Amino acid sequence: MNLIGLSRRRFLGAGSGIAAATALVGFGAGQASAVTGTWSDPESTNGWRLLEKAPGFVIEGSGQVVSLAEGDAATILLYVARRFHYEIDSLRAGDVHGWTVDRKMTEPYESNYLSGSAIAIRPVWYPVGAKGNLYPNELIVIRDILAELDGVVAWGGDFKKPKESHFEIVLKPGHPRLKGVARKISGTTNDGAGTIDAFDPIRRNAARAFERRTS
Repeated sequence: MNLIGLSRRRFLGAGSGIAAATALVGFGAGQASAVTGTWSDPESTNGWRLLEKAPGFVIEGSGQVVSLAEGDAATILLYVARRFHYEIDSLRAGDVHGWTVDRKMTEPYESNYLSGSAIAIRPVWYPVGAKGNLYPNELIVIRDILAELDGVVAWGGDFKKPKESHFEIVLKPGHPRLKGVARKISGTTNDGAGTIDAFDPIRRNAARAFERRTS
């Protein structure tokens, strides 16, 4: 994961330079940062161009719609949401947030919503600064998803300033690994619920090994 700090992006404090500096101060577990800034860069932190509009996509099995960048980003992020829906909890109206035009945010990584290359699943439940809100069995599924996607997606729960609802594409558009993962999972999108067992010992070992390599 490669997060880009405020000093390398035009993340402007809503009120003053002091407010922007405050955005870098850590908050304790369970606390959410109230500091906001306005994003003015033409790209989000992961190198994707900001979008003026983005199409809506249906998350399989849920009936919920989320707006995302077309192509590999949509394929991969829809897969994340699909597995959450089937393996963690059913998604309901308003649970999944994707592309937005709202440039006000708390952390720079939230700029990835502006490019349609990130989603937030239940951001009200899991806001910026809050950590430890997922059950152990839910974390097992999250770790399995990240391992299956081979580092193409980063989870906000692993960030220095966490946001456990946040999932983002970390590679730039057209990257070979991005395309390869999108092709790999494209054949699984119609398999339905219960076809993946994140608790299978082989998958658990693979997920643990992946977490160790990327921590």
